Amino acid sequence: MGLLMKKNVVLLVLLLILGVYFISHSALLIAGPSMSHKPIPNELSWQAERLVNKEAWVEQRGYLPLNVSYQLLAGAPSTQQRYLTIGLSSVKRNKGSYLIPTLQSLFSQSSPEERSSMVVVVLLADFDNSWRIITVREIKTAFASELEQGQLVVLHVPQQWYPPFTGIKRNYNDAPERVTFRSKQNLDYAFLIHYGAGLGRYYLQLEDDIFSAKSFLTTIKRRVEEQEVKKATWAMLEFSSLGYIGKLYKAAHIPLLARFLFLFYQEMPCDWLMSHFRVLLTQKEVILFKPSLFQHMGTFSSFKGTYNHLKDKDFEERFYTNPSAEVYSDMSTYQKHFPKLAWDAGEGYFWGRSPEKGNYLTVVFKDPAVVTGICVETGSGGKDLLESAQVEIGHEVVTTEKVEKSCKEFQSVGTLENGRFEMQDMDKKYNTASSCLRIQVTAGQKDWLIIQKIRVSTKLSTPPHQAKE
Repeated sequence: MGLLMKKNVVLLVLLLILGVYFISHSALLIAGPSMSHKPIPNELSWQAERLVNKEAWVEQRGYLPLNVSYQLLAGAPSTQQRYLTIGLSSVKRNKGSYLIPTLQSLFSQSSPEERSSMVVVVLLADFDNSWRIITVREIKTAFASELEQGQLVVLHVPQQWYPPFTGIKRNYNDAPERVTFRSKQNLDYAFLIHYGAGLGRYYLQLEDDIFSAKSFLTTIKRRVEEQEVKKATWAMLEFSSLGYIGKLYKAAHIPLLARFLFLFYQEMPCDWLMSHFRVLLTQKEVILFKPSLFQHMGTFSSFKGTYNHLKDKDFEERFYTNPSAEVYSDMSTYQKHFPKLAWDAGEGYFWGRSPEKGNYLTVVFKDPAVVTGICVETGSGGKDLLESAQVEIGHEVVTTEKVEKSCKEFQSVGTLENGRFEMQDMDKKYNTASSCLRIQVTAGQKDWLIIQKIRVSTKLSTPPHQAKE
């Protein structure tokens, strides 16, 4: 009997020990590992608390926790939500560095009002401590004001928070080094996006080697408002056709995107994963806006410093500045590709049948102005170029026999070369106000023509001339 009791006591003690062990490890699985946060030598950083996005169901009660701890290297985000969070991740490159020029472009191409509506979050994702220290010093020197005003935040995630990079699946028969690089990049983006979830109403993903168009934030706002008016369901709006550049998400979707990239980090590159994410959120078709707002500037890739010549053909660095105008042409229009589409902002273009000598496209400004720059681009993919034409500016608006407006006199400023014309600083030579711009065909051609865009920059002049009958 005594022996039996002793066995029961021993068994009970063992059960209690196992129970405590199970409970403690269950809590660990739920709450995530308790990592030690010993300071890294010579690393000027402290722990950063991220703002929780209350719009996302996964964060309302801590569903699907993504366990990660951030080191704040520079700046501090505002506690007040901005309109736009811009996220970019950067690593040490074998050849060149584009991070500082990228940040300079983002801020210099934005007005003070636009800068106050955004926060740029930079994740320094390289594990080289010396590189991080040098990079942070450069950022603090170049962007002291932006850091102070909460417009720029610099972070790092220590290596212990990353899953292992050994034994990763080799999908698509990629080289092991390539698989490791792209898998870590997915995790970098997952951590970056996770941090930015509560900082803005919208999140824009960029890379660390781009330059931006003038007033890109204002354009993004306008495009978002257009989608809201249409009551369209969207998960991702694209402002560049390249890679993971210029992709816009709603704040409510950001926590889901972070977890999606984390869960499937081994499977495929980030730009492929983002397409799957869009479809899962029921947006079947790509919504890509032109002209693009961001252009790839890097010459060497962050992967082994390999040469990278990718460029977005639809990028326009200068913000759309065409003045109000009416557009007339005697060329035969194909379907609904009207001449004015080449003048207006957006994706439209003029598509005409075979032009003859003497055909024209005339733009009549609402108000006379000194023209400072002209850019005309024709053709598509090397076809449908306007082969022979001259560009002219005109003065004194009149009404023609066709009941169209035009100008009484024109002077040539140049000819198209290979279907293109561009001239800047024109006011140094042509310093009087112009009322018209005309593209005059100087030789007929069998091929049809496409005028992709006509862009003009001006400065205001004297009060407008009145049209004469």
